[in-house]
Amino acid sequence: METERQLLSNILGGDRDAMRRLYDRYVGYTMATALRYIPDRDKAADVVQDAFVKILTSISSFGFRGEGSLRAWVTRITANQALDLLKKESRTHQLLTTEADLPPEQLQNLPDDEPDVGRLSPETLTALIAKLPPGYRAVLNLHIFEGHSHNEIAALLGIKPDSSASQFLRAKRMLAKMINESINHND
Repeated sequence: METERQLLSNILGGDRDAMRRLYDRYVGYTMATALRYIPDRDKAADVVQDAFVKILTSISSFGFRGEGSLRAWVTRITANQALDLLKKESRTHQLLTTEADLPPEQLQNLPDDEPDVGRLSPETLTALIAKLPPGYRAVLNLHIFEGHSHNEIAALLGIKPDSSASQFLRAKRMLAKMINESINHND
């Protein structure tokens, strides 16, 4: 299999087939990333398309830092495209900038303990994450999957770091409840 370094070198050398190989290699990763933020498959496909346009038009500025760095860069661009779409949707943007996504009485019924996620398929877990409110889903993805701190998330989403931490905690608790219900339903 062609290494990332070879693929990048071929693309920078003007090889159009190499651009197609880049797309074929990473389209699955980018779609999975987009779906973590945007549960609507059609909108996620648009995010992937926009991400690849950006990737291919800015690949000359990519600084190769070893195998895996190209995939990480492609994934980061996709996540940023998904966040841009979330921000553009006015209702979603409002959810990203407010604390009151759930009434306090619903928060009282959320578990504090960690559920056994190993009992769920990756597809089921992804489907449950997709059911989270958009603000919760964005913060959860950025913190867990992208590894951002709450200060970084706050800067990306235009919210306060305390709001990011609060939404993350609420997202975890809501997701734990959904996971436990799914496990109990399947037992």
